[in-house]
Amino acid sequence: MPKGGQITNAIAVVTIAAWLVAILGAQWFDAAAFGGFIPARVFGGHDLPGALPWPLTPLSATLIHADLLHLAFNMLMLVWCGRQVEQAIGGGYTLLLYGVGAYAAALGQFVMGPHQTSVMVGASGAISALMAFYALVFSEQKVRQIGPIPSHIVRALWLGAAWVGLQMLIGLGFGIGGALIAVGAHIGGFIAGLLLARPLLRLRYRR
Repeated sequence: MPKGGQITNAIAVVTIAAWLVAILGAQWFDAAAFGGFIPARVFGGHDLPGALPWPLTPLSATLIHADLLHLAFNMLMLVWCGRQVEQAIGGGYTLLLYGVGAYAAALGQFVMGPHQTSVMVGASGAISALMAFYALVFSEQKVRQIGPIPSHIVRALWLGAAWVGLQMLIGLGFGIGGALIAVGAHIGGFIAGLLLARPLLRLRYRR
């Protein structure tokens, strides 16, 4: 595991602390109602008394997790991918990528169902952006260009298609079992990571 990763570690600490506060101070569903992202609120419907303004909830939702397993898995992926991403582009750009990933995740969930009233919580959408960066930049698999399409574009398209397909299969599988999986959030965050990887690298090394 790479050294450093102060921003990644800080995100993990803040997320764990927020989960502990939610568990110790209130029931989980109260925290979810207060800070979770609900697509239907974007159009002014399904407003909840005392909840954060919906434009803030894509970020606050990353601090709320359903249970310890949900939190532990997300933090494992955050620390593993995030520390390596941070080595590549620095803490500031890693934080930017994480934040944009959180909003892209909310957008993806919104597109999947603009009138959904179910609450989206968890950091997996934002972490998906870090995973996309990691997969795109650190993959050792050789990819050839297709006609006029450069190899790095082909790689991004393959990764995006594979991720979308995987998430759809996961959504179908867990849907049958009655579990709610934020498929749109995972797709939205991952696509944001693919789109931002090269621009962030250019900004980092141009400076």
